[in-house]
Amino acid sequence: MTPGWADADRILADVRPPAFPAVDFPITSYGAVESDAGPGIAAAIRACHESGGGRVVVPPGEWHTKKIHLLSYVELHVSEGATLLFSTDPADYLPVVETRYEGLEVLNHSPMIYANGCTDIAITGTGTLDGQGSWDTWWQWFHECDEDFKRLREQSWYGVPLADRDAGDRLRSSFVQPYNCTNVLIEGVTVVRSPFWQIHPVLCRNVTIRDLVIDSQGPNNDGIDLESCRSVVVSGCVIDAGDDCIALKSGREADGLRVDVPTEDVLIENCELRVKYGAITLGSDLTGGIRNVYVRNCRIGGPYFALYIKTNAVRGGFVENVYLRDITVSEVLKEVVQCNFHRGEGEAGPLTPYVRNVELRGVKVERARNALLLRGYRNSRIEDFRLVDCTFTVDQPSTVQHAGLTFETVTVNGHPVKDVHQIR
Repeated sequence: MTPGWADADRILADVRPPAFPAVDFPITSYGAVESDAGPGIAAAIRACHESGGGRVVVPPGEWHTKKIHLLSYVELHVSEGATLLFSTDPADYLPVVETRYEGLEVLNHSPMIYANGCTDIAITGTGTLDGQGSWDTWWQWFHECDEDFKRLREQSWYGVPLADRDAGDRLRSSFVQPYNCTNVLIEGVTVVRSPFWQIHPVLCRNVTIRDLVIDSQGPNNDGIDLESCRSVVVSGCVIDAGDDCIALKSGREADGLRVDVPTEDVLIENCELRVKYGAITLGSDLTGGIRNVYVRNCRIGGPYFALYIKTNAVRGGFVENVYLRDITVSEVLKEVVQCNFHRGEGEAGPLTPYVRNVELRGVKVERARNALLLRGYRNSRIEDFRLVDCTFTVDQPSTVQHAGLTFETVTVNGHPVKDVHQIR
């Protein structure tokens, strides 16, 4: 076992999915019909919670619903052949709830499936969650949200309390969001046509996400976003996302500094990631920091980056102790790894980010434009970035500036690399 990887086994041993009483609550027993299942689902969830827990069962069929709010000790089971079709009417996701939008705290439309302050919750089954996102519904807000988001950033910067924030009505909500929850399981379901980020735990502890199929190509349709979460295992997922596949975040700018909760102790394994931007992304909302991330036995293919670490002097934050091993990259059109402090606003900000102790081991790249783009600051170098037993087939040289990079048994286009000048 190479240094650092013992912690991955600790995470795997510590993270345990919740268990539920063997009692079923079929939604049809609570009045659910396919054309309007929402009230029956809500009644079944209440009954399940009040009885001490169990499984709320969605049987085969196409079930039209509005928002679903889970309660503690409830497993929502979407059966084989069942589809939950979520309303595209924004009014069905009111009243507003406490949530985050791109790392900032906000009172916004409810996520389609939401839980706040709960323990022992789950979404399971082999059915489908369909957000019905399209350019005729939720995705058009992508072109309409700039002023609302600018207002929210200003309110965050000036310390406006959450209850007094008014960020408008064009900020899309996540599809599935457990918020401030403990002992969370999301397993087996297929997720399609998400309005925005698809699986988005925030401030959660002890989270298991496994065997999901995620396929949504809308704008900013990240697959899985882990934000200010601790002790997470993601395994066996197949993700085809309209943005980043698996993104780790920890709040943004003033809110990230105030809340100050990192994302840490994350294991990602045995996933297939088909990516538009970053397959494994850290940031760019990482003001609270990210540490202790382990990725193994994954296959990556898609347009842009396999590992994408993004921050700048406006976002700040830190990334440390990141380990990837036994990764196959079929093809990316940009760098295999980009870690760039100059992204977006660049150096024009009050916060100094740092990145240290990142290792890629046993990574095989069948084709990429470049192996690396590493750009730190003169006063904050990327430290201890290591490549071990890696092979790259690339079209162009790498870019390495203000970064401490070392090699051990690395080849580029069939030639051994001994120092940084050769990978350039």
